Amino acid sequence: MKLPVTAYGESGSPVVVMHGLFGSGRNWMTAARRLASAHRVYAFDLRNHGTSPHVDTMSYPEMAADVQETIADLGVGPVTLIGHSMGGKTAMVTALRYPEVVDRLIVVDAAPVSYPPAFVEYAKAMRTADLSQVQRRSDVEAQLVDAVDSPGTRAFLLQNLILDNEGARWRPNLAVIEAALPEISGWPGDITGSYDGPTLFVYGGKSDYVQQDHRSTIAAYFPHVQYAEIPEAGHWVHAERLDDFLTTITPFLP
Repeated sequence: MKLPVTAYGESGSPVVVMHGLFGSGRNWMTAARRLASAHRVYAFDLRNHGTSPHVDTMSYPEMAADVQETIADLGVGPVTLIGHSMGGKTAMVTALRYPEVVDRLIVVDAAPVSYPPAFVEYAKAMRTADLSQVQRRSDVEAQLVDAVDSPGTRAFLLQNLILDNEGARWRPNLAVIEAALPEISGWPGDITGSYDGPTLFVYGGKSDYVQQDHRSTIAAYFPHVQYAEIPEAGHWVHAERLDDFLTTITPFLP
């Protein structure tokens, strides 16, 4: 499918940015605006997230095919492809399966490995929240407290809540996301080959998503890999330490 796209900047080499689980292209707005001073930046909403269509499945090969189709439709490839977390895995599969649309790859706090399924309780809490009498976001936040103890994480999840004249509803396709979480946490078993373009893995020093023992697997898929640690960042690297993140990736961009 062709994904919804928000574009920033008027000229420069094309850069595509992709969000993580429960995110949307809007999560990249501040970073995209900064990058747009020298690049044409496109923020994608991945399937079942943001304003993308709701569909019944969301494997990484499917999401990579969406990305390839959208880049081809824009007519801007090959691009610098940047993805965070779930978006990082999507970016990796896109580069491995459709290298013709990827000039270079930046993966943010993700590795081509399977992680223990996470965020199941978040998805369930969001999906089962009673939205029938909701007037304010705080009404929903109160229902998420038991499952989501971090106020910052609750605020992030509540960005997905629509409140308008029609009432309250969630923007993502929560039922499908919840069902797909084991697959999203994993890595496709049939992905083979390697991507020969320049590749940068950026990771947070306070995160454990990219570990030393992942490096041999990463190098097998991405033989021209470089690494950059943002010491004071956790998993949401570009949100937590934006200046450090941009300083790190800017020399890598064409």
